[in-house]
Amino acid sequence: MYTIKLINRNKVQIIIPLLKKLNPTIPAKTLSNRLQDMLKMNYECVGVYDGEKLIGISGMWFLTKYYIGKHVEPDNVFVLPEYQGKGIGKLLIEWILDYARSKGCEASELNCYLGNEEGHKFWKSQGYELIAYHYQKKI
Repeated sequence: MYTIKLINRNKVQIIIPLLKKLNPTIPAKTLSNRLQDMLKMNYECVGVYDGEKLIGISGMWFLTKYYIGKHVEPDNVFVLPEYQGKGIGKLLIEWILDYARSKGCEASELNCYLGNEEGHKFWKSQGYELIAYHYQKKI
């Protein structure tokens, strides 16, 4: 049995090892510093636990945009490889959407890397539609 719950802002650093697996080229210190900045900007994090072990995470941005209204953006969704394929991602997204509805959200949108074919399949299976490309430029 898995437990899904918000991660307390004071304990959110527990996600760094999972973020490091998801983003191995970014130093842990950089991830930690960015996380502290993100917490100041309407960012929350949810964890999936197998007993006491953190096995999955997702950040959640709560935003309002002209074209979609108030929505949640799941961010850096990750489940440990040994737990993948067990329906945990689906449970996590259902939890996020229920939580978002309770906060008055009317939609959800997210980014998924172009090369992440498994991610594309997963998001489509959850009812998400590809509607745009996300561009980025370092300055």
